[in-house]
Amino acid sequence: MTEIFGFDAYAPKELAERVESLGVAKARLPLVSQIALGVLAGGFIGLGALYFTLVTSDANLGFAASRLLGGLTFSLGLILVVVAGAELFTGNNLLVLAWASRRITTRELLRNWLIIYLANFIGALGLVVLVFLSNHWQMNGSAVAMHAVKIAAAKAALPFWEAFFKGILCNILVCLAVWLALAGRSVVDKIFAIVFPISAFVAAGFEHSVANMYFIPLGILLKEQVPIGGAENLSWLGLGSNLLPVTLGNIVGGGAMVALVYYLIYRRQPKS
Repeated sequence: MTEIFGFDAYAPKELAERVESLGVAKARLPLVSQIALGVLAGGFIGLGALYFTLVTSDANLGFAASRLLGGLTFSLGLILVVVAGAELFTGNNLLVLAWASRRITTRELLRNWLIIYLANFIGALGLVVLVFLSNHWQMNGSAVAMHAVKIAAAKAALPFWEAFFKGILCNILVCLAVWLALAGRSVVDKIFAIVFPISAFVAAGFEHSVANMYFIPLGILLKEQVPIGGAENLSWLGLGSNLLPVTLGNIVGGGAMVALVYYLIYRRQPKS
């Protein structure tokens, strides 16, 4: 019989067992399923980023209100990933728990990360193309487009180590959001568990690799439509210079500082 903890949520130790078993299942999904679910996740996170850009483009919002509302709206992305079902690279950094328990191999771990990362990129770029062609960016007198370019330019200009540490902080919160959502038993539980950690990382300005697969390419496409100062150096090379440190930071934040810590607490087998 399953132990009941709190408001019918899984107890922390049970949750660690669930995350470990789920990691095994994710690592061994058929290739086509991994690709399709990864593409969906890239698009879902892009939708959250689109919502964030739209809301925070309103210059009448104060700093705190803009950060809070932006964080709440961006939460849509992970809600869609967790509730509707998709495979997200940053969330899959939790597979480190199953790897540390020796239930999946290093090859399975890295294979999953590579496939999902590339599929997320495809999904995010696909949404960028749709958003560009839809002229959504012309809303509010093209203020949405100008804000999108400013966001992209700022991200592409981040120094390596700043982007790296912001990536760590981001994925600590993202993986904790996934962890908390897995503790819930209802859709409402899952949504409520996701909103606070995700809105916190967004409001704080941390860096999410998959979100940046949407933000920066959209800015690159729009910079010719709404030329603004500071966007001259926004390029695909700038995308790469952002994604490298942010991705490494995300792996450290989610894999080492969430999954590995919980492995040591709940799943490490004591030496006899």
